[in-house]
Amino acid sequence: MTFVLPDLNSPAKLAGKHVLVLNWRDIRHSLAGGAEQYMHQISRRWVDSGVKVTWFTARDAGQSPEDAIDGIRILRAGGALSIYAKTARRLLRSAGQFDAVVDCQNGIPFFSPLFLPKDVPIIQLVHHVHQEQFRSRFSPPLAAVGRFLEGTGAKRVYGQRSMVAVSPSTRLELRKLGFGSPIHVVPNGTNDLPRTVALRAAEPTVAVVSRLVPHKRLDLLLGQFAIAARTVPKLKLDIVGDGPERGRLQQIAMDLGLDHAVTFHGYQPDGVRDELLGRAWLTASTSASEGWGCSVVEAAAWGVPCLALRVPGIRDSVVDGRTGWLVDNPGDIGRTMAQVIAMLSRPGSFTDIAADCREWARCFTWERSTRLLTGVLLEEGKLRRNGGDPRACHSDLSTLVRFELPHGASLASILRPTDEVALSDDGRVAILMKGRDEFEAFAAAQSIGVANPELRHAGRNTLLAGPESLFVPADAIDGQ
Repeated sequence: MTFVLPDLNSPAKLAGKHVLVLNWRDIRHSLAGGAEQYMHQISRRWVDSGVKVTWFTARDAGQSPEDAIDGIRILRAGGALSIYAKTARRLLRSAGQFDAVVDCQNGIPFFSPLFLPKDVPIIQLVHHVHQEQFRSRFSPPLAAVGRFLEGTGAKRVYGQRSMVAVSPSTRLELRKLGFGSPIHVVPNGTNDLPRTVALRAAEPTVAVVSRLVPHKRLDLLLGQFAIAARTVPKLKLDIVGDGPERGRLQQIAMDLGLDHAVTFHGYQPDGVRDELLGRAWLTASTSASEGWGCSVVEAAAWGVPCLALRVPGIRDSVVDGRTGWLVDNPGDIGRTMAQVIAMLSRPGSFTDIAADCREWARCFTWERSTRLLTGVLLEEGKLRRNGGDPRACHSDLSTLVRFELPHGASLASILRPTDEVALSDDGRVAILMKGRDEFEAFAAAQSIGVANPELRHAGRNTLLAGPESLFVPADAIDGQ
């Protein structure tokens, strides 16, 4: 039996709509990073599907007040803090111009529900929670204001409107802050996988692609690399990226006697970056917390595993024991690095782990991220139109359901825009039902005549990988 899968969350369902994105930077801002790339990649795919997309964002030095990038209209005004007041004024003057809003919170929310009609679908997008960064980087009074705005203030203003987190870790941190609204997980995409894995460098090499900023803690990495270098002959470290920490980090490397082993390449074009990454044996992360490990998954696309601390975001990006190794104690990184390099030195050792890395990275595409975020907007729009309590139809539980579709059954009748559907080689249907426990998923399957569906709780990695992980054994991805 063959049939066409329901197209629940195609970006074409937003065709003709005008979507507003609120983000403090656009991708041409001098400080743009992963958060800007995330929303830009999705926005350009909306544009390709016939959606009109406008950004309100800050204006960097030398930037024009208005721009067009990949068909996206960019309106710039204000700096790091004044952007919020200027955006509020623009929202008050928008007069029903926008059909939906993606409100990107980077520590300080835009509080867009205060300035727009109640029936406008607004979703708050959060990459990571900044509570600890506020404490460590600002004076106590300013830190208290930041924590209030991100937590209590946001809860009061956004209420039960849907939220999007880029990882289960970020969702958990939001729950700890007391957010009770539906929180959907929409992971980052990554670039297309290289067709082949590059030849590894002859000498054991660790490559790190990162902005050189304090919270990445590359000073910690240098100290631990020095420990590993004592027992691993000819160990090299390539650091690709730039930032305000570069001078200090170079001095640390010299003080540790690592100037012969560590190369700071600075910012490099994609081709040079990929060449350096593809030749590496290992990548590493010593960040204290992330929303998601973009560089980790980009390395995995080249078959390069990651050694990292078991911290929010990174623990989602690394499948421990399959695409890398997670350690709990920062002081164990150097010793573990030496052990991993020794293991990778064995003939043929790269083959299996490189395959696992690439299979994992293959799950994360910008097309899938676009569909998932589209689904959230469609579901939030339905809630705005029809009313009701959004908490009644969405929890943090998700269930993987597999069955053979009965003849004449309507699969679309049991699906939500945020669900994901795939087909196995033998024609069975697999659905990742978001926000439904196993009892609810069982009831949904029974309602279309499925007597004995195969059910299992969708763990963190299945939730992240989605359809690409549906037909592997339960313990192959989730470790269950």
